[in-house]
Amino acid sequence: MGTSDTRSPANSAHQRAVDEVRLAEAASVFGMLSDPTRLHLLWLLAESEADVGSLADSCAASRTAVSQHLAKLRLANLVETRREGRHVVYRLVDGHLRRLVVEALSHADHRVTGATAHD
Repeated sequence: MGTSDTRSPANSAHQRAVDEVRLAEAASVFGMLSDPTRLHLLWLLAESEADVGSLADSCAASRTAVSQHLAKLRLANLVETRREGRHVVYRLVDGHLRRLVVEALSHADHRVTGATAHD
């Protein structure tokens, strides 16, 4: 893969030299994505912001479990909140995370269905 290859990670607008700090941060994010419930919550939030009750209904988990997962995601700075009346509304912190979640689940879909890989 040369420097002119469009698939090269060096073509990313934000790509910096890979170092231990960036590798550790990326591994931490992937660690948060490794739990199916948290990944489902992030996928739901990639579509639109939501409160705990709506998220619990959509992912078939208890409000308590959803709240605990959201607290972990918030501590990891992957989601942020705002108040809307008596409700706390959650959203993803940025488009990078949104694309990462969508791509991870698209990749999983290809693996599960046997669909041909593509860029």
